[in-house]
This record gives sequence, C-alpha cells and structure tokens, in this order.
Amino acid sequence: MTRTLAALGLVGAGIAVVLVGLLHVVAADQVNPVRRTISEYALGDSDWMFDVGVLGLAAGSALVLLALVRAGIVPRRSIAAALLAVWTVALVAVVAFDKANWSVGPTPSGYVHRFASLAAFSSLPLAALALGRRWRADPRWGAFAAWSRWSGALTLGWLGVIVVAVALRPFTGVPWWQLVPLGLVERGLAITAVVTVVVLGRWAAREVTP
Repeated sequence: MTRTLAALGLVGAGIAVVLVGLLHVVAADQVNPVRRTISEYALGDSDWMFDVGVLGLAAGSALVLLALVRAGIVPRRSIAAALLAVWTVALVAVVAFDKANWSVGPTPSGYVHRFASLAAFSSLPLAALALGRRWRADPRWGAFAAWSRWSGALTLGWLGVIVVAVALRPFTGVPWWQLVPLGLVERGLAITAVVTVVVLGRWAAREVTP
C-alpha cells in the first residue's frame, strides 16, 4: 500500500510536469518565460492546464506524505509532516485564489495567491532539509537523506534570490520583480520543488514494511 501511494504521488508530480511544460508551448506567445511567472498562464486561455497541473502536484504531494508516514520516514506528529501539509494546502490555495493582473492593479485574491506561493515554496524545502538531517546517518536512508538535503537547499536557494531582490529594493530603487529575471528564477524554483517531491516519493517507495 505504501509503495502504491508513493507511485500515485509520483504520477501526480508527472501530471504537473507535463501540463505546465505544455503551457510553455501552447501559450508561448502569451507569457515571457524570462520575466513572467508561471502563474501568468492562469490568466490566459489555457488556464485549466495550469489549474490541473498544480492540483495534480498537490494531490501527488499529499499521497507522498501519506506514504512517508506509513513508511515511518515522517512521524505523523512532526515538523516535517506539518511543513509538507502546508506545502500541499498552499498549492490548492494558489489555484483557488487567482493571481492578480498587476498591470491593472492588486486584488485581495492576488495577495492571497502571492502569500500562498511563498508558504508553499518555503515549507517544502524546509521539510526536505528536516528529513535529510533526521536520517543523514541512517545506513538505509543516508543516500535519500542526502538527496533530500540537496534538493531542499537548491529550492531555498532559488527562493533566496527573490528574497534578496526584495531586500535590495530600498538601496537600488528597482522593483524586486525587475531586479532579477523573475520568470527564470521561479521556473528554477518550481523545477527543484518538483524534484524534491520526486525524491521524497522515491524514498517512500523504497520502504521495507509490507
């Protein structure tokens, strides 16, 4: 059962990769991948692909979390479990609350979307780092723990680029979303986040409990 949950979780991550990847083809003339975030696709004609992709990742992440708990890798009541739950719920909120069209102006939904994105992309790597630290010396899980730490660190690294851009705004006078190639940074962040989910899913799939 644990391996089945993990496998289904990886399928959810795969759906996200396929659909969001296809958006870069079918809506290539609508969104600049260097400067515009992935959420911009939700404002276009192919918004359903974005929604289904992100919800697929959320569902897959929830299944991976269940598999990790069943395998004994993530204690049911632990910081890592809470952080992974936040990641999953925040992804659903990203879809439920539309991104604001900032060329028109901010909206309450847009602010919720932004903070949900921040919650998602900070909680997942922190969970991965916590699991990597917990199991780093374990002879069975040492390799997976290392992969978890690295993927979590890379994800936080991408997020750190955005945080630094925000912090530098008072000194540069340049809006943070213009100081860095936001589209590329966010896509790097998304890729490493999906890789982290895949690492955790494969980790759970290697459980030895029948």
